[in-house]
Amino acid sequence: MDIIINVAVFLISAVIFTFVGMYIRKKLAESKMKSAEAEAKKILDIANVEAENKRKEEIIKAKEEIMNARNELDQEIRERRGEVQSQERRLIQKEENLERKIEKIENKEKDLESQEKEIVERKQTLNETIEKQLKELQRISGLSKDEAKQILLSEMDKKLTAEKAQLVRERESEFKEESEKKARELIGYAIQKCAADHTSETTVSIVALPNDEMKGRIIGREGRNIKALETLTGIDLIIDDTPEAVVISGFDPLRREVAKIALEKLIEDGRIHPAKIEEMVEKAKEEVEQTIKEEGERAVLETGVNGLHPDLVKLLGKLKYRTSYGQNVLNHSIEVSNLARIMAEELGLDPKLARRAGLLHDIGKALDHDMEGTHVELGVEILRKYKENENVINAVQAHHGDVEPKTIEAVLVQAADAISASRPGARRETLEAYIKRLEQLENIADSFEGVEKSFAIQAGREIRIIVKPEKIDDNQMTLLARDVAKRVEDEMEYPGQIKVNVVRETRVIDYAK
Repeated sequence: MDIIINVAVFLISAVIFTFVGMYIRKKLAESKMKSAEAEAKKILDIANVEAENKRKEEIIKAKEEIMNARNELDQEIRERRGEVQSQERRLIQKEENLERKIEKIENKEKDLESQEKEIVERKQTLNETIEKQLKELQRISGLSKDEAKQILLSEMDKKLTAEKAQLVRERESEFKEESEKKARELIGYAIQKCAADHTSETTVSIVALPNDEMKGRIIGREGRNIKALETLTGIDLIIDDTPEAVVISGFDPLRREVAKIALEKLIEDGRIHPAKIEEMVEKAKEEVEQTIKEEGERAVLETGVNGLHPDLVKLLGKLKYRTSYGQNVLNHSIEVSNLARIMAEELGLDPKLARRAGLLHDIGKALDHDMEGTHVELGVEILRKYKENENVINAVQAHHGDVEPKTIEAVLVQAADAISASRPGARRETLEAYIKRLEQLENIADSFEGVEKSFAIQAGREIRIIVKPEKIDDNQMTLLARDVAKRVEDEMEYPGQIKVNVVRETRVIDYAK
């Protein structure tokens, strides 16, 4: 029984404590909720306050910006207003000045009108007086007004014509004497200032030998070496009784130079045979090409001509191996350039144009012989190709009178060319005619199809023609030789006879590996 009571008491106590605990937890939860609600309300109030403050700050900031903008606008308006007022003052001042000027002009117009009226009155009076005098003169002379006027004009015209003619004759005489004197002085000064040595080009070159035994080595077995050298260079190699010397004969200075250099290299090397000769000839050609370049650069540097195309500089260097009536064309061109420059400076003209045109006036002579046209035409063509100045081209075109010179500098180039060519000993007519004949002989041979190159040798008594083996066979060689001989007979005049020698060579090369 006691146990049951205790259990009941325990259960009742547990139930009571459970309800008490639940009540306490409820109260605590309510308390916490109230506290959270208060905290949330507090936070919300703070946020509202901050938002209000922020709003007020933004309003104040916006007001400040509006105020600043308004102040700036007011300042700008004041400045504009000031400018407008200033312009108004200036305009008012200009109007006042214009009014004063207009007033002055009106006063002058009044004065002019008064003077014009006075002049009209005087003119009327003068006309009346003249009319009276004319009537009196007509009465005395018995001539009408028009007749007297015609007689007077006729007499005045005759007198003026005579005086004019006399004045023209006097001026022409004075101008002629003065111009001739000035021209002689100018040319004399230019010649003295541009003194140059003149050496006539020859058709032979001498190569010294270390000993006479070298002659036999140059000739070679059955003449193979000398034939190879003559064929490759297009010159004649004369080996005679002259001690320790070999004569190279040929009208073309370029070929002679190649042959001379090649022969000197062969003598120095000591190995002389056809293959070595061919190698040395190629090296000599390269050396001559380098010399041509250097000579062109020397000419440009010596004359002070700048901005030339490299190809034109090379063509100038090639003139070192060209002659005109025995005169070296490169030296002639340099001299013409200097003479033209000096005369241009003395006359107050353009010396750069004069020296440039003088240097390039014979550039056409550097072009290959197989090109058609005179050296003037070829020179003009090559200068236009490289965009040269039109005044320079005109000077080149006019230096032999083919066209009218457009500038005074072109006339000076003509004069300088004539001065250079007219120096005593500068040119030899017979040599030039001889070289022209040899060039014509080669041109005839080169004109045939299948010809690779041709050489006039033996002073023009023989033409050696090298043909392309793939185009000309052995049978065609005979016909070619006959055709060339027939052309030479028809187109040329020459003493004796000319041997036509056609050479055809076919090489087959292979290597054993």
